[in-house]
Amino acid sequence: MTNPVSSFLRKLKYGDDVIVVSGLPRSGTSMMMKMLDAAALSIMTDNERAADEDNPKGYFEYARVKDLKDEADKSWVREARGQVLKVISHLLETLPDENFYRVILVRRDFDEIIASQNKMLERRGEENQVADSTVKEAYIRHLVDIRYMVRRRPNFEMIEVQFMQAMEAPRIFATDVNKFLGGNLDVESMMAVVDLELYRNRKRDVRADTSSS
Repeated sequence: MTNPVSSFLRKLKYGDDVIVVSGLPRSGTSMMMKMLDAAALSIMTDNERAADEDNPKGYFEYARVKDLKDEADKSWVREARGQVLKVISHLLETLPDENFYRVILVRRDFDEIIASQNKMLERRGEENQVADSTVKEAYIRHLVDIRYMVRRRPNFEMIEVQFMQAMEAPRIFATDVNKFLGGNLDVESMMAVVDLELYRNRKRDVRADTSSS
């Protein structure tokens, strides 16, 4: 449990926490955003990216996040204090030091992620130019890098949650997230967001596709 004095001093320094939902593309970050939206948290989104076949319930993105790596002035991130901001995991390290970040890192089986990404590219008429095994190795290294980055930055706290657990044990999943964020969220509303029909590219299906090819 966080020390009340530490929490008070932290708020004096940083203001309200920025809640960051992060993960690799196709890992379940949009579902996590939808769950927090259902729990009545304020979501920082511009609604520029509309829902589509790949994400029928919406993306909950804020377009300016994509420019974090190249922007010199990142003061706009202060506007996300007290809100939820979706940041792809490759951009976590570019977040400025002037805020305190509570990061929910959504993890999913790497084979499922890669299969989902390949299906998305296929629907767009594009082709993955990199071998799946190479991509998987890069993702494994990337996860190690994220954990190291969070440990060395005092203005970061992170919980890792599993997409599969959200599908199979949504109450446990939602309860863990609720506890990480202070314990005042509506767990029932969060659970109601989970839609098993959107759990596509499951590992058993990925294996079946591979064995039949």
